[in-house]
Amino acid sequence: MHIVVNGWFWGQPNTGSGQYLHRLLPHLAALNAPPASDNGESGQETHRFTLLLPRHPKQSQSLSPVPAPLTTVVSPPPRLPRQLGKLYWEQVTVPRRARGLGADLLIVPYWAAPLWQPAPTAVTIHDLIPLLLPPYRGGWLVRQYTRLVSLSARRCAAVLSVSEASKRDIVRHLSIPEERVFAIHHGPNTDELNDESVAFDRSRHRFRQIAQKYALPDRYFFYLGGFDVRKNVLGIVRAYRRYLDLGGDPSIKLVLAGTMPRQDTPFFPDPRRLVSQLELHDQVRCIGWVEEEDKAALYSASVAFLFPSRYEGFGMMLLEAMAAGAPAITSSE
Repeated sequence: MHIVVNGWFWGQPNTGSGQYLHRLLPHLAALNAPPASDNGESGQETHRFTLLLPRHPKQSQSLSPVPAPLTTVVSPPPRLPRQLGKLYWEQVTVPRRARGLGADLLIVPYWAAPLWQPAPTAVTIHDLIPLLLPPYRGGWLVRQYTRLVSLSARRCAAVLSVSEASKRDIVRHLSIPEERVFAIHHGPNTDELNDESVAFDRSRHRFRQIAQKYALPDRYFFYLGGFDVRKNVLGIVRAYRRYLDLGGDPSIKLVLAGTMPRQDTPFFPDPRRLVSQLELHDQVRCIGWVEEEDKAALYSASVAFLFPSRYEGFGMMLLEAMAAGAPAITSSE
């Protein structure tokens, strides 16, 4: 069987879809292992994989290279404005190349299956945020794109979700039969968060290195993630102010990790404004982007991981924090 994979997000580890694709490919490659025959000898390979890329890959130091058994094919999008080029690539280039490559199955690991599907197609829908949350619906063009990918998902042979909650949303709001929607849960990034590495990250020497790198306090509550409005980071800051006002230990600081908003807007509220208003300058540390290999140490050394997001398809950070041994505080919204 020849399986073609849409690789638009390859080399983009700062996105959720990029992380998903980078973790998915090694497991797909493992399916390429030759099965053993009845006499104990290796049989023939049963799967062939092609990763279809819009550009030549730039390998991140923190992520593995494209697994060797996978073949890569580069088909750049046309010279159009970026979003139109992405749309053309998803809806025209990908299905054309899949047909030309003789694909038996097309895998699209994010919500952008082509409307014309030359082979049975499996699409992963991580969440329905652009459909369900008003601040994320965007302008007219974004709403039309959401309608397009909603329609194309209904034509897919299989729809993969990352949680039972996302599966319920997909069945309900996209009107896709439940028997074609499969919840396949995320696992922790085991190459960083296995037992041995977590134990090492808890060691004093390792944490001393990380603490110096990010100028960490000795004890801290920890947030890692985006700063768009649904993440509810302002709620974290307000809750921390209340914690202190009610007699909480001021030696436990609040550490916010992630790339801060370039501008303070209703969609990307900058928590530093609220930190200033609530006079928390000495209590809150904003440490910026965190390297992938440092996450386990930051989680495991925290007093607790705070993640009161108002909506998630899965919430990978919660799983990573718990895998690293950190207590996790979240929201039921």
